[in-house]
Amino acid sequence: QVQLVESGGGLVQAGGSLRLSCAASGSRFAINAMGWYRQAPGKQRELVAEITRGDSTNYADSVKGRFTISGDIDKSTVYLQMNSLRPEATAVYYCHALWRIITVRHSWGQGTQVTVSS
Repeated sequence: QVQLVESGGGLVQAGGSLRLSCAASGSRFAINAMGWYRQAPGKQRELVAEITRGDSTNYADSVKGRFTISGDIDKSTVYLQMNSLRPEATAVYYCHALWRIITVRHSWGQGTQVTVSS
């Protein structure tokens, strides 16, 4: 199993910045990618950004140029630097890990609230 713990959410004014952190424990050797998803009230959970063991990154179009994902899969830590935040970024942000032991599996953190005031 892989367990994830997030930190760093909070309340910020529009235009401000926040940094989210996520640390994995358990079967860390099996992790192939880690990333961040978010879910706003009444909306589906969506990918924000992800990073692979090969350091490839992928971003949602809505955050490109403002958010940066970084981390070290081998150390099982990932960060999301969020700049120029907009009110529409308000959501619960979830850390995600894609890992494989025989079969592909997914783990989720408990979520951290990000609120951007206008």
